[in-house]
Amino acid sequence: MSLKQLIIRVRSSFWYLPTVYGILAFILAVLSMFLDRYLMNQPFYTKIPDLFLSDMNLSQTILSSLATSLLTMTTITFSSILVVLTTYLSQFSPRTLQNFITDHHTQRVLGIFIGGFIYTIILLLLVRKNDNSTLFIVPTLAIFVSIICLGMFVFFIHHVTTWIKVSNLIFNITKKTITSIHKHFVDEQEFREDPPWENWEYDEIQTVKPYSLYSKRSGYIEYIELEKIISQASKDDLIIKLEQDLGKYVDEDTVLFSIWGLKDVSKSKMFSTFITISSDQEPVQDVHFGLQKLVEIALRAVSPGINDPYTAINSINHLAKILSLLGKKHLATPFHYDEHHQLRLIFEKPSFDDYLYECFYQIRYYAREDVSVMASILKALSFIAQGNTQYIRNSVWDFSFYIVEGLNEVKWLSKDRDFLNKLLKSIAKECNKQKKTQEILLKER
Repeated sequence: MSLKQLIIRVRSSFWYLPTVYGILAFILAVLSMFLDRYLMNQPFYTKIPDLFLSDMNLSQTILSSLATSLLTMTTITFSSILVVLTTYLSQFSPRTLQNFITDHHTQRVLGIFIGGFIYTIILLLLVRKNDNSTLFIVPTLAIFVSIICLGMFVFFIHHVTTWIKVSNLIFNITKKTITSIHKHFVDEQEFREDPPWENWEYDEIQTVKPYSLYSKRSGYIEYIELEKIISQASKDDLIIKLEQDLGKYVDEDTVLFSIWGLKDVSKSKMFSTFITISSDQEPVQDVHFGLQKLVEIALRAVSPGINDPYTAINSINHLAKILSLLGKKHLATPFHYDEHHQLRLIFEKPSFDDYLYECFYQIRYYAREDVSVMASILKALSFIAQGNTQYIRNSVWDFSFYIVEGLNEVKWLSKDRDFLNKLLKSIAKECNKQKKTQEILLKER
């Protein structure tokens, strides 16, 4: 595992920020005690108001009370987290737990509480009788720290009440997914009708059997360092094909890489360090994972036990927002080149048609008789086509026929059918297919 992968793994863990705050609190407590003894030896010591000074007994009483209070607040915070996690499990999706747990605000609040508790406990340990002075100023500092912790407790209560709203959860998932798209997808100036997938080097090497590099462990592919793979392949004069995509589950002895031009087999082990395999899916680079969460929230919402179509519509609207951006960013060319324009990496990515299908096929099936949800899917397709290139519009147009196939299986009332046909006409207009509008409209049964 490379240093970058290790940093990502550590920063995405739940204990990262609480540990950092705990260490800082320990250091701050020791420094506070040194500061206390330093001030007591200065000439202006007598000018410090008595309000800020405490004898040893009072200091120990204050510090022990503060430590008990901070530990109680920490316990309540953990209980609040468990309530949120239970709600996410029962109402939304098990995959959404990571969004709350890995949220830096949640970790920061826990870190401050733990840091405050460690700070007061260490001071309580360090408060001792001193020949120079029997008074201490550190209890006052501990009170200020406790006031900060109290403010963070109020913030955390507000944070929990905000996060437990499904609309805010959907917005947060969308925001993280869009950030991942901006980070890992490049802008494409213009899509062609047929993406440039042809490459004569790839056709030529396919006649030669490659060396296969297998996975050493099972799990989900969490992170792939494409730049390092290309750089290493250029250095060793190799052509690499990534056989697995982000978020895919791999088992031991699953082929990860196919390598052409490899002369020294020992060098192949280097490429295994460029892939991070985790026991659970993590939304580091995986756009699919963010889309999957939104789809699962929509599916839970349309289930008979919950029956909340407006939540499903909200999820579909955010799916449309992500897919619209993805259409402007994503060109499914599998070929990557080095600085000398030599083919080095073949990484077959999902096409835009695949993204459309994965986002809507389950919702279409389970909500096929709900006119509001099906209408939101048609509105989403119209929104995706709007402002995108003709290549994306053609994909949307072709996918619309799949949706219409499902719609035709339901016997709609006249008003519902007219409403859906109006939306289908809007899709035809946005896809520049006005002449073919009649082909897509629902027929009276």
